[in-house]
Amino acid sequence: MTIQELQYLKESEDKVEFKEAKNNFPFNGGSHKEQENRRKCYLGYIVALANEGGGKLIFGMSDAFPHTVVGSNFAKGTLGGLEDAVYEKLEIRIRLEELFDENGLRVLVSHIPTRPIGKMLKFEGVPLMRVGDSLRNMSDEEMFAILSEQEPDFSAKIVEGFTLDDIDDEAFTILKDNYAIKQRNPLFGQLSQEQILTDLKLKTPSGLNYACLILLAKKEVLHTKLPQCKIIWEYRTSEVQIHFDNRIVIEGPLYKAVEEVWKLINQPLLNKKHPIQNGTYIYDIYDFNEAVLREAILNAVAHRDYSISSEVVIKQYPNKIIITNPGGFPKGVNIENILTVSSTPRSRLLTDILEKTGLVERSGQGVDKIFSLTLSEGKPEPDYSPSDMFQVTLGLYSQITDKAFHVFINEYQNSDKEPKLGVEQIITLYKVRKGIFAHLKENIVSQLLTLGLIRPVSTHTNRYILTEDFHKLEGEMQMIGKKYIATEVESIVLLLQGKKMKIGEIEQHLKNSLNRNQIKYLLSKLKDDEILITEGVAGGTKYFLSDLYKDLRGELLTNKVVEDLKAKF
Repeated sequence: MTIQELQYLKESEDKVEFKEAKNNFPFNGGSHKEQENRRKCYLGYIVALANEGGGKLIFGMSDAFPHTVVGSNFAKGTLGGLEDAVYEKLEIRIRLEELFDENGLRVLVSHIPTRPIGKMLKFEGVPLMRVGDSLRNMSDEEMFAILSEQEPDFSAKIVEGFTLDDIDDEAFTILKDNYAIKQRNPLFGQLSQEQILTDLKLKTPSGLNYACLILLAKKEVLHTKLPQCKIIWEYRTSEVQIHFDNRIVIEGPLYKAVEEVWKLINQPLLNKKHPIQNGTYIYDIYDFNEAVLREAILNAVAHRDYSISSEVVIKQYPNKIIITNPGGFPKGVNIENILTVSSTPRSRLLTDILEKTGLVERSGQGVDKIFSLTLSEGKPEPDYSPSDMFQVTLGLYSQITDKAFHVFINEYQNSDKEPKLGVEQIITLYKVRKGIFAHLKENIVSQLLTLGLIRPVSTHTNRYILTEDFHKLEGEMQMIGKKYIATEVESIVLLLQGKKMKIGEIEQHLKNSLNRNQIKYLLSKLKDDEILITEGVAGGTKYFLSDLYKDLRGELLTNKVVEDLKAKF
């Protein structure tokens, strides 16, 4: 907007707040001690406007109508820092805009998004609303109304102008065949297209809905009707790299798009295979598990907020994948309860169809599956910690940091013992492995005790450890002589294959499994044992593989390094 347009905005009607803020305006309560005065600050007004559905906070213009320009120096030259500070305090992304009048007077416009449905923002623990020139506590009735809000099922809404001619034949065949297999109903495939869509509630008397559009529409129709329905895949060889090495935009019906995404992730050079051996037991683990990735991608598409005009983004690196989708967790879900609470999806109909056609687990089980499969491969926990109210971010790591746990789980699963371990059993075993005993389910613990996979700690109540079979495996698999742990050696040599890296770069890649002192020790020992060599001095020192190993890749490299180290001891 122009300054001239801002001058004639009305605060209540146009959801805008004007402040002169010529020289000083408190960012976060200032020096005031009373809460009523502390809240009259930059963050307080952002909270109130977001709770009212979003709006504009304008500095450098008078409150009196029509609003004259007086100029403001608030955050002059530090807009990026201001945006970061607001996000750090409120986990809300604002957008800042500077305008100047003919006299060079500066106006700062803060564009504030609405709060998520069913959630409210708080300043110093208090949800705020605007009343005239003041900010007041939200009443109990207002808070209850917000907490009781239900997100409408976006996927059930009718798409204007979307017809049967706009449906992709290949995607429809996938839906039809998958449903027939999942529901064990071979006669389903003989029904007409219109009947199938009607039976699945993708077609109503009012027309075809967004679930039908997302799942089945032709690429060009999706681009016109729902342009944010895309998946962007990017690959970078380093986490510190800003520019991508490759970027593909996947458009088209979801039944086809998910296959395209998996093919990109699963390229031979990008998704390497690692054989795990213990005696006669050999099992191949890939950097990225297909079932985990498909579940994560489909969750991102099905649970995203389609009112936000941005795409699902998948960033792939040699050692991890980050999946981000617009919109925070569904109502009632947060990082702490993500494995225990049953959520209400934003797009219920879309989720139901994906479940009925076998593409995702039953409602509420998808995240459990992601966790159990990842943990059973000996990899770090899936990481949802970067998520906030406006986006969900999932990090999946490729490093196999606990081979013994992987072998322990799979030796049981591949034995003739029954029953086999399910999602809850594997997650409980992982918690016991990590010494996490809060909120363990008694029936699952009892079952694992009966199966002989855990045993109680005699000196504590409700404390358990994995049985001796695991600890024997752990001892056998971890040590190479007295200097090395095999998984740590493998992490470093795989990272350095074909590269020269400084210790800081190595630390960035391995920070989830090793600290700087551990990395420094290992680099020193691997150099002593002629696995690595260096060039440069002090802070400029770079590490790389010696000539004996430089042409080897993947499991050939790690196997030779491990065998050579074992031979030394």
